[in-house]
Amino acid sequence: QVQLVESGGGSVQAGGSLRLSCAASGYTYSTNCMGWFRQAPGKEREGVAVIWTGGAISYYSDSVKGRFTISQDSAKATVYLQMNSLKPEDTAMYYCAAHHWVAYECHSGLRSGGFGYWGQGTQVTVSS
Repeated sequence: QVQLVESGGGSVQAGGSLRLSCAASGYTYSTNCMGWFRQAPGKEREGVAVIWTGGAISYYSDSVKGRFTISQDSAKATVYLQMNSLKPEDTAMYYCAAHHWVAYECHSGLRSGGFGYWGQGTQVTVSS
C-alpha cells in the first residue's frame, strides 16, 4: 500500500503562486508515476501534470502548460506542483495520485486518471 498526503493549498489572488506538496509513504518503490489532478465543483476531474520518476519526465495539460511545474524529491519521496500565474479557473480541489507505469503509460495516465493510489486532496482557491 502507498499513502499520499497533500499539503500547500490555500487562497490566493489571481496572478499569485502556490506550491503543493505530496508526500508518499509505504511501498513507494512500487510506484514510479506521480500525478496531480483537480476537480472543481460541478466539473469532471481533470489531469494537471504527471511525472515519471524513473527519468524525471513530465507532462502537462494544455490549461496549465507554462504556468505549472511538477517536480520530485526522490530522497523525500515527495512530489511538488509549483503553480504560478494562477487564475480563478484554477480553483479546485487538487489531488495527488500514484501508480506503477512505464513512461508512455504515465503520459496516458494524465488523461485517463487510472491511478491506483490517491490522496485526500488540498483546496486551492484563486480570487479575481
